[in-house]
Amino acid sequence: MMPAISRRGLGRAGAAVAASAALGPVRANAARKVDVVVIGGGFGGATAARYLKRFAPTLSVVLIEQNRVFHTCPFSNLVLGGLRRLSDIAHTHERLSGDSGVEIVHQRAVALDAANRTVRLADGSEIGFEKAVLSPGIDMRWGELDGYDAAAAEVLPHAWKAGPQTALLRRQLEAMADGEVVIIAPPANPFRCPPGPYERASLIAHWLKRNRPKSKVLILDAKDRFSKQALFRQAWAQLYPGLIEHVPASDDGRIVSVNASEGWIETAFGARHTAGVINIIPPQWAGAIARDAGLANADGWCPVDPSTFASEMTPDVHVIGDAAVAGQMPKSGFSANSQGKVAAANIVRALAGEEPVSGSFANTCYSLVAPDYGISVAKVYRSTAAGIVGVDGSGGLSPMDAGPDVRAHEAAFAEGWYASITKDMFG
Repeated sequence: MMPAISRRGLGRAGAAVAASAALGPVRANAARKVDVVVIGGGFGGATAARYLKRFAPTLSVVLIEQNRVFHTCPFSNLVLGGLRRLSDIAHTHERLSGDSGVEIVHQRAVALDAANRTVRLADGSEIGFEKAVLSPGIDMRWGELDGYDAAAAEVLPHAWKAGPQTALLRRQLEAMADGEVVIIAPPANPFRCPPGPYERASLIAHWLKRNRPKSKVLILDAKDRFSKQALFRQAWAQLYPGLIEHVPASDDGRIVSVNASEGWIETAFGARHTAGVINIIPPQWAGAIARDAGLANADGWCPVDPSTFASEMTPDVHVIGDAAVAGQMPKSGFSANSQGKVAAANIVRALAGEEPVSGSFANTCYSLVAPDYGISVAKVYRSTAAGIVGVDGSGGLSPMDAGPDVRAHEAAFAEGWYASITKDMFG
């Protein structure tokens, strides 16, 4: 639990709110100023906006999110496996606005001027701020794989941003012939949701087993090891013998070239592969608005203060979620949710003239291998002078060789986690 903000501090924050309120409502092409602008309405941004208002209800908080319907990446693999509809992972921000008083602006934020503390929107208007929170997620690093760009992704989808790409990949799976192969090509670390490609392979194999029994999944991997590897391999041997083949980078699994028009991919050692469905998950980096604002390092990710998530480049802008360099924390929805709460608490303290508090964070990542078979990894993290590190003895992996009851319970826990965290984000 975060320490309470003093009445004196909130009084100062309230005075700032009163001044901003006097500027009136939003008008296109008219500048105004608010206390906090949040860019990105996903696991990090929606959480930060909600908790800013919870910790300090008098603050003026504007959430900028271009999509009126937000599709979650968590549980999108269930859509690909035919276990959910796309509408089941669709959420809006209406309750966040109504319940918490966060103002929602459904526009694209095109530029952040950190020096002048303004955000420019697609309609040309600007919003000034005292503090900003960026939760821009990831962008694909087009061109890192020869021949793979945004146009190629409309033929060989990545589906690593949920929504239209998820629907496209699902349609391709439904259209494939029995006996054809599904190729999944995960990138090297770091990337969004490290266990995600292997959950995806599992749930697609679950669908193939029932609908295309002569087909298989081939994973061509840009690395040798992956998250929850032993648990996934054990599950594949039990549930999908012969249906999933994993080729690590050292065995020529890393793809380097893509030809979307002809439908083939090529690996580092020159092997060429074709398939009925090819799912390319390319290298990634922080969302463009963060990079364009000068908040990213040479690797394309945003270094931050480990306690407050204030950018190392400019302290009045906080970067959370997948875009941030968060030490040992993985790039996951739960991580972003946890970071959003800590960042919100420290922003409120800063606006009240108070010292920051050190962060404590949690992450639990469930993976469904089948509808009644779940596995997980969990960890508690804390901020230190050396960065964000895992707490020794906290969390852990699902046990190996567990029985079906344990796996079924974890699958149920995954369902409960999804319902709980989306309610926490959106209301």
